[in-house]
Amino acid sequence: MEMKFNVIGMKCMHCVSSVKTAVVALNGVSSVNIADDMKTVTVEFDAPCTAEDIKSAIEDTGFDVE
Repeated sequence: MEMKFNVIGMKCMHCVSSVKTAVVALNGVSSVNIADDMKTVTVEFDAPCTAEDIKSAIEDTGFDVE
């Protein structure tokens, strides 16, 4: 499954790295792509990972998800 998440507040490559590291660590995530505008995170994942797991991981790094 592939989902896109709109993330508020990523402004630098350190932010991007933090989010990518947090999301890719989730069991079931196969890829994470963050758009050049640093606002859209596209994640490919399978069970047991859920969209809520991904949203929580992003929010745990200090960013809001729309």
